Parts: sequence; C-alpha cells; structure tokens
Amino acid sequence: MPGFVLLMRRRDDGDPSMRIGYTVTKKIGNAVIRNRMKRRLRALARELLPESGVRGADHVLIGRNGGIERDFGQLRADLVKALAKVAR
Repeated sequence: MPGFVLLMRRRDDGDPSMRIGYTVTKKIGNAVIRNRMKRRLRALARELLPESGVRGADHVLIGRNGGIERDFGQLRADLVKALAKVAR
C-alpha cells in the first residue's frame, strides 16, 4: 500500500499552471510526524510534478499510514506510477 493518495482535478479555467496541496491527518501521528510526512511529500512533488504533472490541474497528496517508514525511492516510484495513471 502506498504511503499517500494522489487526487487530481482539472480546473478547465484556461490557466496552464499546476497547483499542489498536501494534507496529513492527526490519525497518522503527532505534529512532528505529520510535518515530516508533509516535507517528504513536498520533496516528491518538487522533483516530479514539473515534468509529470497535469497542466491546468489541481493535485492533492494525502499522507497515509506507513508513509514515514516507507523508503523514499519507493515513494518516488509510487508517485511516478500515480502521475502516469492520472495523466491518461
């Protein structure tokens, strides 16, 4: 199971920019753990969204249980796969 969920919605407003949002619920852990998860999600988005994201869409990454323990390389592979899936 991936350490996050990716939601994507096209805005259809003619603006080609991509927007990104992050959320991690209190169910994941205390503030330190939630912030660490958000930092990991931001690093992934900064690396992969410019070339693989959908232009003119809003992307939301939702942190899930196990995202902190999951290897960063595996998280990257999961996001590449998810972005390819939503681009279709």
